[in-house]
Amino acid sequence: MAEWTPTDPSAVCVRHTTYGIPYEEISCLYPNTLGKTYMSWEYVNFMPLYDWMRDNYVWFPPLMCAIYGAGIVFGKQYFADKEAWSWRTSLAIWNLCLSTFSTIGFFRMTPQLIHNLYHYGLWGQLCLDPESMIGSSTTGLWCMLFVLSKIPEFGDTFFIVIHKKKLMFLHWYHHMSVLMCCWHSFVSKAPTGLFFGTMNYGVHAIMYFYYFLMAIRSKPKWFNPQVRRRIVMVFVVSRVVFVFLLQCCTC
Repeated sequence: MAEWTPTDPSAVCVRHTTYGIPYEEISCLYPNTLGKTYMSWEYVNFMPLYDWMRDNYVWFPPLMCAIYGAGIVFGKQYFADKEAWSWRTSLAIWNLCLSTFSTIGFFRMTPQLIHNLYHYGLWGQLCLDPESMIGSSTTGLWCMLFVLSKIPEFGDTFFIVIHKKKLMFLHWYHHMSVLMCCWHSFVSKAPTGLFFGTMNYGVHAIMYFYYFLMAIRSKPKWFNPQVRRRIVMVFVVSRVVFVFLLQCCTC
């Protein structure tokens, strides 16, 4: 693996992870802009939790998926002969919260991605040590929150079940596979993680806000199913591009 070097020759913003890996803190590099937007809790050292996620990857995500799948089966059986619940207000709040969270995550990770591509290029983002390219502070924290958010996002299915809506295979398969994929990518330090996390945050910010508008019956006329299909298409194409880049990029 090629050696990472800081973008600032003075190295004043260089920090080290608990494993001794150097990285530059993005808020330190841009103190008059980004640096003024971060809160103290975003600088927390999340590496102990990362270690737990890595050590328990084999059983914890599959267990969450098993509980999720069982909840779907028993939930559908429970509501088979019962009236659907009407939790539209709760659904609206749920979607608005996820949209807000995703929006913040998008604006937290995008500056790091732009910074990396500008200074290191695509080759550097894919070939240099991912721990040095992201770090164990602000950006790394939002990467971890992105992965962990895949568990509460199972709650989307809860509202489908209690409202007795049609539950498509793609819906629950997506939730399960994304949790497994994101968890594995995070603990294995996949170099495409920053790309995927930023893109997913952005797509979810729009998607959940759309569902929020649907819940409060305020969907704009221009936001039709074609727009939804385009969002999904961008999501699918982006994954294909990531795989292509990994195959074609020689490190």
